[in-house]
Amino acid sequence: MDYYKSIVVAVDGSKEAEYAFFKSIEIAKRNKNSELTIVNVINTRSFEAYDRSVVEQAQQSSEELLNSYKSQAETKGVKNIKAVIEYGSPKTMITKESADSVGAELIICGATGLNAVERFLTGSVSEAIVRSAKCDVLVIRKPVLHAVK
Repeated sequence: MDYYKSIVVAVDGSKEAEYAFFKSIEIAKRNKNSELTIVNVINTRSFEAYDRSVVEQAQQSSEELLNSYKSQAETKGVKNIKAVIEYGSPKTMITKESADSVGAELIICGATGLNAVERFLTGSVSEAIVRSAKCDVLVIRKPVLHAVK
């Protein structure tokens, strides 16, 4: 029986997000007919003072990250995979746009991410996801101890 038909994993290039991604592969494989949506949110507030080339570089980095993760998930046997780039605040985009648009039943994220200053000032993205998600949330704190087959 399938428990989670739609799984969203939030990635930002951090080690913690990578741990979450590998856990999402395991969960997607156990839920054979599930769809895995890999989401990276480009925080547009971070780029307000910069020119267009910085935003384009962020988008290219995001595409490379998502393509790499999508390829790894396919190699590990996940069948239904989407890679999505969103623009805005990760705290709201992951739960209000990404998860809602795919009807997510589970959101997976790392316990901490790349932006330590924002985490100090306003709380972490994972905390915001836990507070505002309409579905189950799995926060990953440490690496997967066994290799994903």
